[in-house]
Amino acid sequence: MQRDRRAPTTAGLRLRLLAGAGAVALASLAGTAQAQSTPVAVTAPIQTGADGLTPGAVYLEADAAARDGDVISAEAAGADRVLARFRDSTLRAGAVRYDLGLGVATADRQVEFVAPDGSVVYASRLELDSDLKAGVAVDFASRFRNGASLMAATAVRRSEHVNELNYALFTPCPICDAEGNPKEPSIAIQAEKVVQDEELRAILYRNAVFRVGGVPVFYLPFFAHPDPTVERASGFLAPSPSYDEGRGLSLEIPYLRVISPSEDWLISPQVNTDVAPLLNLQWRRRFTDGTIVARGGYTYERNFGDFDLDGDGDFETNVKFGDRTSRSYFLGHGRFDPDGPWRWGFTVEQTSDKTLFDRYDIRDPYQDNGLYYGDQRRLISQLYVERQTARSYVSVAAFAIQSLRLDPAFADTDFRDPQGFKVFENEGRLPLAAPLIEARWEPGGPVLGGRLRLRGSAVALSRDDYVGGPVLRPVVIPAGSTLGLPGVDSRRVTGQAEWRRTLISPIGVRWEPFVDVRADHYSVDDLPPSMGLGNETVSRGRATAGLDISYPLIRRVGPGADLILEPMAQFSMSTRPDLDPRIPIEDSQTLELDESSLFRVDRFPGQDLHEGGLRFTAGARATLRWDEGRRASLFVGRSLRDSEEDGFLVPLPDAPARLYDPSGLASDTSDWVVQGDFSPSDRIRGWGHAAIDSAGEIRRAEIAIDGRWARRNLATVSYIVDRSNPLAGPLNRNYEFVQLSGQQFVYGNWGVAVSGIADLERDIVTRSEVGLLFDDDCFRFEIGYRRDNTRVRPTGPSEGVYVRLNLATFGGTGY
Repeated sequence: MQRDRRAPTTAGLRLRLLAGAGAVALASLAGTAQAQSTPVAVTAPIQTGADGLTPGAVYLEADAAARDGDVISAEAAGADRVLARFRDSTLRAGAVRYDLGLGVATADRQVEFVAPDGSVVYASRLELDSDLKAGVAVDFASRFRNGASLMAATAVRRSEHVNELNYALFTPCPICDAEGNPKEPSIAIQAEKVVQDEELRAILYRNAVFRVGGVPVFYLPFFAHPDPTVERASGFLAPSPSYDEGRGLSLEIPYLRVISPSEDWLISPQVNTDVAPLLNLQWRRRFTDGTIVARGGYTYERNFGDFDLDGDGDFETNVKFGDRTSRSYFLGHGRFDPDGPWRWGFTVEQTSDKTLFDRYDIRDPYQDNGLYYGDQRRLISQLYVERQTARSYVSVAAFAIQSLRLDPAFADTDFRDPQGFKVFENEGRLPLAAPLIEARWEPGGPVLGGRLRLRGSAVALSRDDYVGGPVLRPVVIPAGSTLGLPGVDSRRVTGQAEWRRTLISPIGVRWEPFVDVRADHYSVDDLPPSMGLGNETVSRGRATAGLDISYPLIRRVGPGADLILEPMAQFSMSTRPDLDPRIPIEDSQTLELDESSLFRVDRFPGQDLHEGGLRFTAGARATLRWDEGRRASLFVGRSLRDSEEDGFLVPLPDAPARLYDPSGLASDTSDWVVQGDFSPSDRIRGWGHAAIDSAGEIRRAEIAIDGRWARRNLATVSYIVDRSNPLAGPLNRNYEFVQLSGQQFVYGNWGVAVSGIADLERDIVTRSEVGLLFDDDCFRFEIGYRRDNTRVRPTGPSEGVYVRLNLATFGGTGY
């Protein structure tokens, strides 16, 4: 057979089609075309594709096939269709013709072409060129891998990278319901002409009409968006409108600029009607072994909010005050993990104004992006290096903190300084940690039949300003004024060795003997000289030996139901704790006594406090499991010690002589620990924890319940309370909150969404939102009213209208 030398680029495809048409030609010579149901492969031993065919093979099924000169044709009878598979593609049609001379395949009647990437093209007539692309299609429809659909009266492939569609409709939403019946898409773009530029990776529209639920709502003579198959492309993202009493109407218009597959910029100006605009920028760059993300913002504006302009003691609401000046923030982080055991990273977080994030509604400013986390309303700048292997770990870090919290002494009041501003936490009282070193190592094999683990740590902390309790012990806090005293600096080095072995008795009792030894060395500077102190050096040690015992029991209590009982106990004996009053309490101020910490040798989270003496800890967990996934669990435990430990008592910051026990471990009996979870169905989940003192009073408690009903209705309720400080005072930090969030669909895709946080201690609703929402398979829109009355807002309550929008393919406003 003669090869077409005029179009060499089509020869490959013709040969592949000929391979499948060989049997057709033989059947034609016999006078009758037979249905082909087996693949005919090329003879070259080439690796097969996903469809089991070699690159030069075609699988063809048809009721009738024939060849007339250079034209090979196949047809299906009635409602059947010809099936052709080649190059990981599938073609179905009522009739298929291929012209060997022109290198063009034509398919008619109910054409369906599935490309190797999974995209599907439908048409009443389709012409395929040598690259298996649609040259011309009538009644064209295409479905992308992400579910988006593109339809047109005609489609023409103008060049290698450009497709043109006439009288087209694009929608990212499903066009059929669950039963397969046609339905009106929630969002669609109808246009006179659509051009799909594969090289530009964009879809361009002329005379575009936007339809919501089939109703035209917006017109643009020109519109463009990235191809739905594109992961990232330059262009505008969904705008974010909002309203705030201080800023007025706001519109944030983000623009994404893709520099390369590994780098992009996000330029997102916030335009406001009542104040100057704020320019937000974000830069992201991925390297071979790491990533850097840097975001920031800038504006030139006066302060605004609630302020006493005339000094009469009454605060005017939503006014501008002070001088216009530059206001900005910067939030950056990076992490690098090259081959090998070493990795490193950093965070840089700073803002010029303590209230900038609140007044301009900056999105997610407090994130955990490094080795250490600055906590809510605290920014952390850090540099760290880690090395980790299967048996060892070491980290070296340094960090500093910028606080955006109100001064605890005035957090519950509207106290202002002489200039009229609320008073924030003094950053000079916060420590600079440089360096902070953590390390551990385990030998490769057992030691004395058990596991040996060595730990070490070191830290140097420095402060500019003096801090008394709870950092300093009551006996080293001066009785008089502390104004002008320098901050206490400290350095610590700790070494620790732990050995533990597990033994299982024949009846299933688990025995774990353990030995734990530890040594600390402290160097403390600038202790109050009025107490006869100055620069002090303290060394101490602690040795502990003990035994953990547990005996898990399981019993079948019914069809598909099991009850598991796990009684557990710990006996430990330690040297008496050396709680030298010269040692500052930096890393052990907060103890969350729960099931995970109750049986630890060192129940305090850091190194500055530790327990000693003779201890007995007991607890039990009961778990009921049924119906493949349903479960309920309850744990109750408590610890006893041979004597009380007054060194765990903490003074009130405003009254150093008044002490209380925030840990629940100062008495010879600890708090009761009660913890449980339950999931009686796949729609309800719950979890709870409580620490209860010897008098039966709740010291701390937290409970959360998630519920779902129907298909999309849901609600979450949580409650948290802290009563660990029984002594009244201006710095009493007890709290009690209830938080609720949920959504309920009322009619079809329409519903309501609510959320709120109630401060039961202060008897106010600190934050609340209520909104109307529409949500279907590809489009969520929510509009509502919100009010922010949190104590951390220094300019008073904020309220306004919020809008959240999330569109399939086009992205969202951050919902």
